[in-house]
Amino acid sequence: MTSDRTASRSRRTPRRRGAATAAVAAAFWVVMVGTTIPTPLYPHYEEAFGFSALMVTVAFAVYALGVVAGLLGLGSLSDRLGRKPVTATALVLTGAAAWVFLVADGLTLLLAGRVLSGLAAALVTGAATAHLTELAAPGEQIRAGRIALAANMGGLAGGPLLAGTLAEWAPDPLRLAWIVDAALVLVTLLLLVPVPETVQRRTGERLFAARLPRVPAEIRAPFMRCALAAGAGFAVMGVLTATTGLFFTMLLRLDSPVLSGATVSLTFVCVAIGQLLARVLPPLEVLAAACLGLVAAAAMLAAAMLTASAAPLLGAAVADGLSAGLALGDGIALITRRTAPAVRGQAFSALFAMVYALLALPAIGVGVLIVHIGLRSAGTVFAVVVAALALGVLASLPRGRLPA
Repeated sequence: MTSDRTASRSRRTPRRRGAATAAVAAAFWVVMVGTTIPTPLYPHYEEAFGFSALMVTVAFAVYALGVVAGLLGLGSLSDRLGRKPVTATALVLTGAAAWVFLVADGLTLLLAGRVLSGLAAALVTGAATAHLTELAAPGEQIRAGRIALAANMGGLAGGPLLAGTLAEWAPDPLRLAWIVDAALVLVTLLLLVPVPETVQRRTGERLFAARLPRVPAEIRAPFMRCALAAGAGFAVMGVLTATTGLFFTMLLRLDSPVLSGATVSLTFVCVAIGQLLARVLPPLEVLAAACLGLVAAAAMLAAAMLTASAAPLLGAAVADGLSAGLALGDGIALITRRTAPAVRGQAFSALFAMVYALLALPAIGVGVLIVHIGLRSAGTVFAVVVAALALGVLASLPRGRLPA
C-alpha cells in the first residue's frame, strides 16, 4: 500500500509541477500583454483626447520609466516577500491599469495607467522568472528560462495583436481590449492560487529598498558594450512601439490597428529569436552581429521614413528585434558567467534598468522632433543616431580574443 502511494505521488508530482509552471507562465504572459495593448491604439487616443504626437511618445515612455523605477526600488522584493505574492501583486496592478484605461477621459489617466503597467512589469519580470526556475525539475533550468522568455516576449507580442485585431473588427476599440485584459487577469489570479511558494519570507528586512544598480568592476567594460548595443536596439523598439501607428496614419494614410500592432509584435518575437541565437553563435561573433544588424535596421528605418513605405519598416522591425535579442542575450550570458550569485541580481537589474531607460528616453526625443520637423525627418535623424551608436560599439570590440 505504501509503495502504491509513493508511486502515485511520484506520478502526480510532474503533473503538479507542470500545472504550476503553466500558471506562473500565464501570469507572466498576461502582465506583459497589458503593457503593450495601447500600442496600436495611440492614434485613436490622440484623436479621442486631442493630444499631440509628442504626448503619444511621452505616454509610451512613462511606462518604461515606471519599469526602471520598479527595478530599482522593487527588483528584489520577491526575494524577501515570496515569488507568488509579488506575481499576484503584478497581476492586480495590471488589472488596475486596465480599469484606469477603461475610465480614461484624458491624458492624465492614460499616464497613470502606463505607470501602473510599468510597475507591474518590473515586479513580474524578476519574480516570475525566478519562480519558473525554482519550480523546474533538476536539470530543467534551461528549459525554465526558455519558458520565461516565451512568456515575456510572447506577452509583449500578444498585446498589440490583441488590441489591433479588436480595434480593427470589433466595436469600442478603446475599451474592449481592456475588458478582455481584465478578464485574463481574473482567470490567471485564480490559476495562481494553488501554485506552491518556493522561497521563505524573510523577516526583519525592509520590503522597499531603492538601490542604485551596481556592476562588478571586472566586467564593467564588456557590460557597457552589451548594454549600449541592447539599449540601441530597444530604443528603436521604443520608437516603433510609440510611432508605428502614427507612421501608418500620417505617412501611409492607412488606419489599420491590426497592421501596426502586427509590426510591433513581429519585433518582440524577433527579440526572443535573437536571444536564442545568442546561445548558439560563437561568443566573439554575437555582439558584432548585433551591431551590424542594428546598422541594417537603422538604414531600413530611414528608408521607410524617406519613402513612406511599409516594406522597409517591416525589415527594420525584424533586423532590430534580432539584433536587440542578440545583444541582450550576450549581456545575460556575460553576467551569468562572470558574476558571483550574491551580486548577480544587481548586475541583471543594472542591465535591464539601462535597457529600459534607453527604451523610453529616445522615444520622447523623437516626439519632440516630430513636433518641430515632422515624423519623416525625425525618424531619419533617429536612425542616423542609432547607426552611429552601433558602429561605436562595434569599433570598441576587442580584436583577436573573445569579448570578455
